[in-house]
Amino acid sequence: MLNKFSLPRLAVSDGSLEALKWLALVLMTVDHVNKFLFNGTNDAAFAAGRVAMPLFVFALAYNLARPGVLEHGAYLRTMKRLALFGVLAMPAFAVMGGIDAALRPLNIMFALLALTATLNLIDRRTIGSYAAAAAVFLVAGANVEYWWPALAFGIAAWWYCKRPGAMPLALALSALAALWFISSNLWALVALPAVLVASLFDLRMPRLRWVFYAYYPIHLFALCLIRIPMSKAGYLFF
Repeated sequence: MLNKFSLPRLAVSDGSLEALKWLALVLMTVDHVNKFLFNGTNDAAFAAGRVAMPLFVFALAYNLARPGVLEHGAYLRTMKRLALFGVLAMPAFAVMGGIDAALRPLNIMFALLALTATLNLIDRRTIGSYAAAAAVFLVAGANVEYWWPALAFGIAAWWYCKRPGAMPLALALSALAALWFISSNLWALVALPAVLVASLFDLRMPRLRWVFYAYYPIHLFALCLIRIPMSKAGYLFF
């Protein structure tokens, strides 16, 4: 019954998509400063940070839903980049992550990597690839930041961008709502109106692909270094 609903195709210009990624980067930075330097004591910064992951996931899913991605090898290239920068970020992530890093040992780059691998397998449209996609989803979801809801939202966003419908929309809403079990709030849902607003504008922004990859490990190491003099001054990190 849900498939019978007709919903509009989502079109986001390249510049507006870049703007969403910059917004996500700023929100992520605010969240990480609050979390790693001030023990997550600022509620507003924590709430803002819940919007960052869905925006990054949407931007990736939107790009991977473009025509010819599978044929041109974009999945593999994206996975290589995510794996590289995910590994580079691991030392700082592990040092600062504490119990969160122990429970979810692989950082957000690996969540995006798992999403890309899952979509790559789904896009191949064979029984074997569907089974492999389910295996990647189940195993990776237990070990990455934001667990299965992050991967489910990415699949839903990719699905909707390819074939708009009520089912992928319902899955996207359910996945974002499920993040309540991780964050104890529903601020992640703000990502959806942010995407809709972005689709209304054709912003002019240059595409700086490598900046977003490199920024993640660089800013984590910077925060790790900032904590050294703070710790010597008697500040405690939890």
